[in-house]
Amino acid sequence: MQADFTYRGAEAANDPAGLPLSVSIFADRAHLRDQIAEDAAAAGLRVGQCGAVAELLEGGPQALGDIVLLDCPLVDGARLAALARLDVRVARSGARLVVSTSLDALDAVFGCFDQSRAQILVDPGRGERVIALGGMLTGLPGMRLRELGEEDRLTLMRLTEQVGQIAERLERLDRQGLSASGGVFRFESPGRDFKGEDEAMAGLVRSKKPPLPDPRLVRQIIRQRRLRDQFFDASLFADPAWDMLLDLTAARVEHVRVSVSSLCIAAAVPPTTALRWISQMVEAGLFERVEDDTDRRRVFIGLSDKAASAMAGYFAALEDKQVAAA
Repeated sequence: MQADFTYRGAEAANDPAGLPLSVSIFADRAHLRDQIAEDAAAAGLRVGQCGAVAELLEGGPQALGDIVLLDCPLVDGARLAALARLDVRVARSGARLVVSTSLDALDAVFGCFDQSRAQILVDPGRGERVIALGGMLTGLPGMRLRELGEEDRLTLMRLTEQVGQIAERLERLDRQGLSASGGVFRFESPGRDFKGEDEAMAGLVRSKKPPLPDPRLVRQIIRQRRLRDQFFDASLFADPAWDMLLDLTAARVEHVRVSVSSLCIAAAVPPTTALRWISQMVEAGLFERVEDDTDRRRVFIGLSDKAASAMAGYFAALEDKQVAAA
């Protein structure tokens, strides 16, 4: 039986003034454009501009729809230029953007979108696209629209709540003796009773803040977490936020940059799910985008100083408890 992705309800998607919302669709695969247009119309949207990705660079500027849906599984110089231009246009217009791509092109595509807060899907099925479209509709203010499924709405709410709780816990750890402004590897002026062997070095000493843990320990913890997947259903232990925090903690000590695709793999959940978590963790101030100095189109993900300080505090507290137990 063919899946039915039609939105339930009689009302079209309208803006606060009661006018139908419009959608712009860009995809090189004609059959996919038709499919996306069909689903958008079923959601009550008016389909406006609909064409290939290259049309973003052709002709004069055209008004974008309230929602923009883009599919770009393959990238080259021209396509990346089109995506970067679209990012700026969407950010300025206030439209909502959903981008689908492949895992191979993820790093390049992710690097193009740093202003528009695009939602990125990796190798999505039709159902995932419809859910993403529904999520965009529910996020528009004053909307009258056909309802997104209750299960999908609750999933989105839980994701936001969970990341907020993680941020609060890390901030509490930070306040318990770790200054977010100080960071993990910072230098401070010594106390009055400090005595150094070299007066020339008396101006700077290493802070008493705990350092980040040995990366070999963190990697061992990660391997132990993945070992469970060989004996139990991996979904039982899905904890992408913690898996990514561990991976970025080890990478920071190792002075290794982590790409978006690598972090998605470390999350041990489907790439699209991992991207939602990354987006939420960036907004919560736990992760940060780091541009490649040699290639501005390439973006890495790193721990924020606040998150690094909290992770250092966590491992220091863990070590103290182990020593006390011994």
